[in-house]
Amino acid sequence: MQYWLMKSEPDAWGWEQQVKRGAAGEIWSGVRNYTARNHMRAMKLGDQVFFYHSNIGLEIVGICEVNELSKQDPTTDDARWDCVTIRALAPMPRPVKLKDVKENPKLEGMSLVTSFRLSVQPVTAAEWKEVCRMGGIDPKTLKAV
Repeated sequence: MQYWLMKSEPDAWGWEQQVKRGAAGEIWSGVRNYTARNHMRAMKLGDQVFFYHSNIGLEIVGICEVNELSKQDPTTDDARWDCVTIRALAPMPRPVKLKDVKENPKLEGMSLVTSFRLSVQPVTAAEWKEVCRMGGIDPKTLKAV
């Protein structure tokens, strides 16, 4: 399994909206960055994803999983752009704020710190474990909400 972080502006698409999509999940459309697109192309079914509120909140608020593989983004006719579908698994009991991630020496190399503007980012297994600890969640107990 691989781990990822995906950013969304909560006033455009927030955690509560993601949860309401249920088991079907929601396509992660509109990404127009080649690196972010390539990350989505690398995703596998069941990969887990931190759901990050950008611009407003600046915090990891939940965990999702990839439930449909990369496909043509339906919001454009341009075949260069793909998207995946993710579904909500669990809210973070304690949202993990960006400032706390930046202050944690175990996370100093995390893409959230080093590649802040990238909307789809890889997360290492060690980073995943540490952020889950900070958020008060046991990643072994995740189930779809």
